[in-house]
Amino acid sequence: MAEYNLIEHPIPPLYRSDSEILILGSFPSVKSREQCFFYGHPQNRFWRVMAEVFGAPVPKTIDEQRAFLLSHRVAVCDVIYSCENAVPTDLCTIIRDSHIRKIFCNGKTSFSMYEKYQKKLTGMDAVCLPSTSPANAAWTLEKLAESWRVILD
Repeated sequence: MAEYNLIEHPIPPLYRSDSEILILGSFPSVKSREQCFFYGHPQNRFWRVMAEVFGAPVPKTIDEQRAFLLSHRVAVCDVIYSCENAVPTDLCTIIRDSHIRKIFCNGKTSFSMYEKYQKKLTGMDAVCLPSTSPANAAWTLEKLAESWRVILD
């Protein structure tokens, strides 16, 4: 019989009271869980897309990534806290304790989970952006960055 492992989200949400933009993933990858920070898989294009959008160098270390997001008033979290029975993350605390005015989902999975589990709790609409995952190979870095520039509006 296969061993069962309950996987809970090990990464605390990243935000400050002055955060205005909330970017949501679905649930962290194995690499992200190992690093205990968002978008840790080296093939994920999140950091390169964000650098393009903000016209800045790509942050390399976790400290640089944290500083990058916070300096641009970007909060990051995932929609799901635990995969067992899809337990949603408490986004209301982030929204209450910050100045979040826009929510963006990194990909269709994040967006559909937000719509199903979070929207009624937050009372806010979210915008679905194309996934930065390497599985979304049809989207070039340039196309992704162009689509993601909507976060600046």
